[in-house]
Amino acid sequence: MVVHSLRLQDLIEEIRGAKTQAQEREVIQKECAQIRASFRDGDPLQRHRQLAKLLYVHMLGYPAHFGQVLYSPDWELEKTLPPFQCRDFQMECLKLIASPRFTDKRVGYLGAMLLLDERHDSHLLITNSIKNDLSQGNQPVQGLALCTLSTMGSAEMCRDLAPEVEKLLLQPSPYVRKKAILTAVHMIRKDPELSGIFLPPCTKLLRERHHGIQLGTVTLITELCERNPAALRHFRKVVPQLVQILRTLVTTGYSTEHSISGVSDPFLQVQILRLLRILGRNHEESSETMNDLLAQVATNTDTSRNAGNAVLLETVLTIMAIHSAVGLRVLAVNILGRFLLNNDKNIRYVALTSLLQLVQSDHSAVQRHRSTVVECLQETDASLSRRALELSLALVNSSNVRAMMQELQAFLESCPPDLRADCASGILLAAERFAPSKRWHIDTILHVLTTAGAHVRDDAVANLTQLIGEAEELHTYSVRRLYSALAEDISQQPLVQVAAWCIGEYGDLLLEGNCEETEPFQVEEEDVLALLEKVLQSHMSLPATRGYAITALMKLSTRLRGDNNRIRQVVSIYGSCVDLELQQRAVEYNTLFQKYDHMRAAILEKMPLVERRDPHVKEGGKEKQTEAQLLEVTAPAPTEPQATKLLDLLDLLGDTSEPLSSGHAQYLPPQAPSPGETLIHLLDLPCAPPPPAPIPSVRVFEREGLQLDLSFMRPLETPALLLVTATTTNSSKEDVTHFVCQAAVPKSFQLQLQAPSGNTIPARGDLPITQVFRILNPNKAPLRLKLRLTYNHSGQPVQEIFEVDNLPVETWQ
Repeated sequence: MVVHSLRLQDLIEEIRGAKTQAQEREVIQKECAQIRASFRDGDPLQRHRQLAKLLYVHMLGYPAHFGQVLYSPDWELEKTLPPFQCRDFQMECLKLIASPRFTDKRVGYLGAMLLLDERHDSHLLITNSIKNDLSQGNQPVQGLALCTLSTMGSAEMCRDLAPEVEKLLLQPSPYVRKKAILTAVHMIRKDPELSGIFLPPCTKLLRERHHGIQLGTVTLITELCERNPAALRHFRKVVPQLVQILRTLVTTGYSTEHSISGVSDPFLQVQILRLLRILGRNHEESSETMNDLLAQVATNTDTSRNAGNAVLLETVLTIMAIHSAVGLRVLAVNILGRFLLNNDKNIRYVALTSLLQLVQSDHSAVQRHRSTVVECLQETDASLSRRALELSLALVNSSNVRAMMQELQAFLESCPPDLRADCASGILLAAERFAPSKRWHIDTILHVLTTAGAHVRDDAVANLTQLIGEAEELHTYSVRRLYSALAEDISQQPLVQVAAWCIGEYGDLLLEGNCEETEPFQVEEEDVLALLEKVLQSHMSLPATRGYAITALMKLSTRLRGDNNRIRQVVSIYGSCVDLELQQRAVEYNTLFQKYDHMRAAILEKMPLVERRDPHVKEGGKEKQTEAQLLEVTAPAPTEPQATKLLDLLDLLGDTSEPLSSGHAQYLPPQAPSPGETLIHLLDLPCAPPPPAPIPSVRVFEREGLQLDLSFMRPLETPALLLVTATTTNSSKEDVTHFVCQAAVPKSFQLQLQAPSGNTIPARGDLPITQVFRILNPNKAPLRLKLRLTYNHSGQPVQEIFEVDNLPVETWQ
């Protein structure tokens, strides 16, 4: 008995006519019940109509999987159906696919593409059906089979059906060849080992004049070259042919039907330019062949339409990726500079992103557009202003640091809150790296602390105190500037901490008299004490800030000429403070007044200068590492030779002949201090952190004798920075060649990959490859890495992509 149900057109009209969501659910629930009844009856004439209605229900977003809709009040929860219902639905699709009627096959293949995927267990039957349809000469049926294979084909299906697809690549019908080429692209992505099957037909297909075949062939060659080094070498021979095709498109055009806004076939031009970029990278001869053509495309393409801008962008990226002439590279940068003046925000964003990628290799050419980049800081669009900020920081060097800092400081005062942390950190890094004088450096940091003190990094306070301590000739200037800033605003906690430290160390200079470099004003002892008491009593002061203030008061007891009774009273009050550390310090200071008053002046002398050094760098090869150097990915400098980068890497890791585990800092257990030393240690500033414990190493990859281990180090000067050393060893009997390790992190992190120690790993574990990842995690978010390994082993290319999410907690806390 055939259950009467609506036609698809009637079902669509009834659903659209429903006035409420409840009515729509009722219609769909009723119709799905009739569809299930029709499936049970097995009427072959109604099967394709019922499945078509089921697909429409699925497209509306209802949980219509496996031919059944389960009622839910909000229709958001999908429930898993019993296995027999899943198998019944798969069998309905397979019956339609196996039917000789085209109308049945069309709906069956559509259902397989939309509702099934490679995880289902019906692959064997679908594979056989697709194989049979590919073998017959019916072009529409072959097209359906190829579309389904390119949509849901698994690696196993691709391996089984690759010979049939290869035969169709040379069929006389352009319709079938075009779809076969696109299916071959999917097969290569699923299983790169199939590359050898599709190499021979590509050269013949490239001579075709059919637009779809030519575009698909270029896409297929691009996939082959990206995944197979042998294919890359093979297709470098066709560079002159690709150049000729692109020249024809630029000069005479392909056909008017494929032109967009006066640009001849921009899709094909873009795809050819991408392929040329891959073929010309690191190959002098191929680059020389395409240089003239790239100059012709860059100068003759119309930029008044978006299609022309797309072609120009790909041309610029190709020029910068190959061995192009200097004049051609300057032309490419100038094109991006013109993009910055475009009214379209998307084009300006693309230009800023591309210039940021080029600033390291073509710093002087990008510098010519510095004024335009700075103007982009005032964009109302947050993504544009962020990209402009990153590029502006990358353009800072020793010759323009004063002018650029003025622009960036002005932007810091008005920038959105979500950009203040990045802007403040970038200014501090650039000032530390390119400061023309110590006074200018101090003024710049003070301006940042005054404007956006709550958004600076944790080490800004320690860096500024170290800078002031080293500049002995600026002690008077610094303490007077900080006192004035503190008197105006005590809400910026880093500024208050630096000012309290400086007043405590150099309070006598504050009271001696005027400084020629600052506005004259007179400071009394009572004013200084009252200001520090105000900091202690303020509800905005953090416990660490109060620690700075009470230590400053204690040090002023030896630097002021007046009576210390006021200081004693303040210190004694905090002997009962609820904050344990502040209470402990107050009790210790009270003890110093009462029992060790004769030692107070000696204990509270000015702090000696502490030389900052990286504990992981050996004495013989130590070099001062600033955070600006560690974050060259954020503010890249002009290109350095690879040898210099490698020396920096070796300097960072110390002696590479030792095992990696020795790269961790070894901390000896502290000796028991004497009673006299205990008091001195207790007077240390509250910001001195304890040494971190070593972070355990992790093995993240192992296959056929190849192992990848990650070890971790965290510099004391930069707590937010993590140094990850990737060590790759080979215990197999054959060498691993062309080894490349690439990494990615979430957007809240900043990542820089250092140059590896090599690309060949000898067999039997003779010499490992090491590579350092520098990861900045200012938000202390859980660390996740995504790694991609590509290499050749036993004569076969291998690519592995995997995610590492089981890293030790110490790597991000």
